[in-house]
Amino acid sequence: MSTQAKQDVYTHGHHDSVLRSHRWRTAENSAAYLLPHLQPGVKVLDVGCGPGTITIDFARRVAPAQIIGLDRSAAVIEAAREAAAEAGVENAEFTVGDVYELPYADGTFDVAHAHQVLQHLTDPVAALREMKRVTKPGGAVAVRDADYAAMTWYPESPGLDEWLALYHEVTQANGAEADAGRRLQSWVREAGFDPAGIEPGAGVWCYATPEDRTWWSELWADRAVASNFAAQAIEYGLADDVGLEHLAEAWREWGRAEDGWFTILHGEVIARV
Repeated sequence: MSTQAKQDVYTHGHHDSVLRSHRWRTAENSAAYLLPHLQPGVKVLDVGCGPGTITIDFARRVAPAQIIGLDRSAAVIEAAREAAAEAGVENAEFTVGDVYELPYADGTFDVAHAHQVLQHLTDPVAALREMKRVTKPGGAVAVRDADYAAMTWYPESPGLDEWLALYHEVTQANGAEADAGRRLQSWVREAGFDPAGIEPGAGVWCYATPEDRTWWSELWADRAVASNFAAQAIEYGLADDVGLEHLAEAWREWGRAEDGWFTILHGEVIARV
């Protein structure tokens, strides 16, 4: 593993409150912008694949071509393998690896994809260059990342304001960029992609139904006290247990609001190689 990768800290970690969110993700709700570019026979690398739900959806679309899901966590790679087996998907391979040193030859893949990855890296441009290296000429690198400063909610909540400020402080301490979504096009250009082949866009997640509010608020209430985000906030001297419990209750209070509404804006870029 590269020296660079060792410097990266995954803000969320792999607590169940995080993986619950990851397992909810599908190609349709998290990578719709890329789906028109995926047909049978397209070979895909899914960087930062997590528990593999998006990867498995991709695999069904590109079969019989092989798709490879790559992640730094051996535990989530094992979970992804189990999920693929349960789904009966045989053309998905999962491996532990480092985005800064991908173990593949130049021009191996038709598409290299990363969802919610660049925001956690200390050098996202280097990662994009490496994804570009393993993608065939005429292929595409596709990236999607949330933009925390662009998140909006109702009703107003001083507690959620505090949560968002703390999240930015923690990610800054990690050398990462929470507001990655707005920067994707800039990073892709810096990584050496031809501007004429860059397709920028945006996508949204919205949590507004009673079921979605309950799921999202309880998920973040748990993250506020039990995930790596909480541990890092305490380690860096940015919060204490009492303060984190206050944030968790703010999330639950928002979740109980009958008119509650929360949206996450994502930047999306497809960059031709």
